[in-house]
Amino acid sequence: MALRKLDVKTLDFIVEQMIDTVDKSKDEIFRIGEQCRKDHDTLIEELKEIKAKVEKVISESDDLEEKSRFARKRLSEVSRNFKTYSEEQVREVYEFAHSLQTKYIINEQLEKQLRQRRDDLERRLLVLQETIDRAELLVSQITVISNYLVSDIKDIGIALEDAKMKQDFGLRIIEAQEEERKRISREIHDGPAQLLANVLIRSDLAERVHIEEGPDQAFKEIRSLKEMIRDALYEVRRIIYDLRPMALDDLGLIPTLEKYLSTLGEYHQSVDIQFINLGGDKRLPGKYEVALFRLIQESVNNALKHAEAKQIKVKLEVCPDRVSVLIKDNGKGFDPAVNKNGSFGLMGMKERIEILEGKLNVESAPDKGTMIHIKIPVLE
Repeated sequence: MALRKLDVKTLDFIVEQMIDTVDKSKDEIFRIGEQCRKDHDTLIEELKEIKAKVEKVISESDDLEEKSRFARKRLSEVSRNFKTYSEEQVREVYEFAHSLQTKYIINEQLEKQLRQRRDDLERRLLVLQETIDRAELLVSQITVISNYLVSDIKDIGIALEDAKMKQDFGLRIIEAQEEERKRISREIHDGPAQLLANVLIRSDLAERVHIEEGPDQAFKEIRSLKEMIRDALYEVRRIIYDLRPMALDDLGLIPTLEKYLSTLGEYHQSVDIQFINLGGDKRLPGKYEVALFRLIQESVNNALKHAEAKQIKVKLEVCPDRVSVLIKDNGKGFDPAVNKNGSFGLMGMKERIEILEGKLNVESAPDKGTMIHIKIPVLE
């Protein structure tokens, strides 16, 4: 059995790695092809400019050669009739001929460089075009391979899915049970257990106060003691609700929510908690009622504990094909983009909603309150 588990996990891992590697390779080849296209386009523009410069240099060279020929002829004439011209005229003719000859030589050198650059660009363009063609072919081939891996090899996983799901499901149940036990243990320890310990201490204190300071001060301690017992009772009821409110199975989601929110309002008298039901008392399949109750419960508890809200509105609309929930408070809000360490409430809500194929939208900002919008399709 252990070998079977290993085989399933190993096959899953290998297939995932293969698909991931193929997709990454495809993306990389595509990027190489795109970069080659950009380089190709850049070189084509540069080649156009180089060709235009070559034509211009050739034209200038032809013009300089003509002028240089005329200047040499003029220089030869001056040299033959040296005595006829002044020294200044001879120098000007010589310098002019020399200047033209120098420009002609420089132009020829520039033409040679431009021609070399043109030939180099044409060779590089041929190489780039070959690379582009090969990249396109590889991307096409890898797409076929990727489709095969995703579709055909996936059938192998489907054949093993039942066994794997049973294994994973069993492990998740065990993990969920342990996490729930830990959570309940922490809540009892931090809530009723601490309060009852304080009640015991305060009862001893009330007894000493009665002896030392008289009945009036003792009555004050007893009143404080009653408040602590009231808090402990509320925490115990809340934990029972967290485990599973019995009214949810018997009466359904709407009456249970009404009772739950009404109880919260009685305890938190400084907070205005409103419940608006727009869809009647239609019963939903059990998994939807439990999930929706937990989502609303989590949202309202967050508004009371963390947001310190003074007004909380819960609006529920049950339609034939979907359920829409809006929870809005005027608390201190938060930045949804910032993940707080150890905060799993919002993450748990997202996971519940994803299981039901729904959508969660959270709008909040510091000192601006919070609005949570939940949409869940009701599937038969």
